[in-house]
Amino acid sequence: MNRRRFLGIGAAVVGTGGIGAFALPSATRLLAEARPGRLLLSAMEPPAPFQVPLPVPPVLQPVRTDGTTDYYEITQRSARLEILPGLRTEAWTYGGSFPGPTFAVRAGRQSVVRHRNELPVPSVVHLHGGHTPADSDGYPTDLLLPVGGGGARGAQDMAGTAGMPGMEHHPADPAAARTADGERTYTYPNHQRAATLWYHDHRMGFTGPAVWRGLAGFHLVHDDEEDALPLPRGERDVPLMLADRSFAEDGSFQYPATDAALAVPGVTDDYMNGVLGDVILVNGAPWPRLAVDRARYRLRVLNASNARLYRLELDPQPSGGDALVQIGGDGGLLEAPLAHDALEIAPAERFDLVVDFARYPPGTSVRLMNRFGTDRDAEVMVFDVSSRTVTDDSAVPERLCTLERLDPAAAVTTRTFGFRRSRNDGWTINNQPYQPGRSLARPALGTVEKWRFFTDVHHPVHLHLDPFQVLSRNGAEPGRYDAGWKDTVDLRPAESVEVLVRFTDYPGTYMLHCHNLEHEDMAMMADFVVE
Repeated sequence: MNRRRFLGIGAAVVGTGGIGAFALPSATRLLAEARPGRLLLSAMEPPAPFQVPLPVPPVLQPVRTDGTTDYYEITQRSARLEILPGLRTEAWTYGGSFPGPTFAVRAGRQSVVRHRNELPVPSVVHLHGGHTPADSDGYPTDLLLPVGGGGARGAQDMAGTAGMPGMEHHPADPAAARTADGERTYTYPNHQRAATLWYHDHRMGFTGPAVWRGLAGFHLVHDDEEDALPLPRGERDVPLMLADRSFAEDGSFQYPATDAALAVPGVTDDYMNGVLGDVILVNGAPWPRLAVDRARYRLRVLNASNARLYRLELDPQPSGGDALVQIGGDGGLLEAPLAHDALEIAPAERFDLVVDFARYPPGTSVRLMNRFGTDRDAEVMVFDVSSRTVTDDSAVPERLCTLERLDPAAAVTTRTFGFRRSRNDGWTINNQPYQPGRSLARPALGTVEKWRFFTDVHHPVHLHLDPFQVLSRNGAEPGRYDAGWKDTVDLRPAESVEVLVRFTDYPGTYMLHCHNLEHEDMAMMADFVVE
């Protein structure tokens, strides 16, 4: 879909004030067929797929512990990494690697993480899916300025952000926000269920390029309930961070920023609906391969792409199908496993899957495919099934846990949030571009509310602070991929989703936003205040 047609549809939606704009069948078909983003071709020939082994991010060890808390230290810095064979890519990293090191923590045991910023730009750290006090949630203007001389650059970057749609009134002076010079401590109580979380940069106007350059990592919460299950563990519990990227001729990351110096936010017009790379990275490696036993594996799949949607499928399918057994989602275990032949995953979503490679003959090479892809982006990685005999005492129980179900009758109010394109090329929520300090909702602590999201084009909607349960999709039952507790829900063009959310434990200002990072950087965010 070209930009003129896209702008025309966006204007029609805004002009009619809602999803009624999609009554015209031709517009509906056009939007239903469209997926977000535009492909940015690398300037160099991408490497042949399936040539490098899958790296697994190391687990970060605490620098000290006490009776209640584990203490960590991590330095954000530039590093030259061999992402593409034979080339060096300058990445922005947590601790010198991409992805950053994995935090493996226990539910109920506090983690205190001191970040030191040695990058050339300010940063903000958000624990995505974390149930976190507001001052550690990663509000987008809570800048961590670079060590040494960062204040001036931070002021420049904050002032530059005023040039983006809807940012005219935010504080240009970084002192007006909770800034820190050089180092900042984030406190994560981890009072939540076992789940696959992740951490990433969240700086206002620059989340897209910062994550694209490498600022992302896993944060895994474990608990006794999950440990009691006979699920695959150890080397058969594998995190998989999917991230598409494009590269310049010298191997550096290529990104269509409006300003190459990243002093002014935004991307060039052709990419305002999202940036798609032509190289698929898994844990920072291009189209890797993993040797697996003929046994069950737990695959913690995270879509850390800026805008790309994936429809994941194994090729060949095992006899009988149901290759991907989902045991968990964003917010932890499902009540019962859910089998899929294919799985659709939007940016920021996580799906915990079990794959039984014993269903394949020894020596089989099983490709993980992206059925939404058309060329090399149709392939993700390969699993090489071993010929050796192994013992596998893992299993997937018919019942995984007992989930609390929120009662729709307990909702004290219903709120509606429209995710739409504005006439002036910005992305908005309820026709308002983001303005820090302006809240669109003020829920009371301890209450349950029903929130309704609707879209013009494709938007993955993310809610900070608390997970939610999907109540309905387009007025009917939740979709195939809506099960369990969620913090990000994928909305296709002209869709409507209702969710139930209970606001617990922590008052303060939090965020609701689209997790297409180019949409987010171009003002598709909103504050809400828990009182």
